[in-house]
Amino acid sequence: MNVVFHKRFEKLAAKLPQKVKQKMVERISLFAQDPLNPQLRVHSLYTPYKGSFSIDITGDYRAIYELIDDETALFTHIGTHSQLYR
Repeated sequence: MNVVFHKRFEKLAAKLPQKVKQKMVERISLFAQDPLNPQLRVHSLYTPYKGSFSIDITGDYRAIYELIDDETALFTHIGTHSQLYR
């Protein structure tokens, strides 16, 4: 799977603690190799992210992406569960 990042995602990711950044790189690399890997706990989302999907980065951090086409995922948001789903 090809992975691209929205500017918003890049700004949010830059503010993450270093350990979370490292885990993010690991999880997105795993996603690129196998988007349906059970460790990622991929699930579809509802309002306000209808049509998007989420993967687990850590126990509390999530990354949200949209499918651009069958081969490309656009990551749009990253943050804690409470930051993303207010």
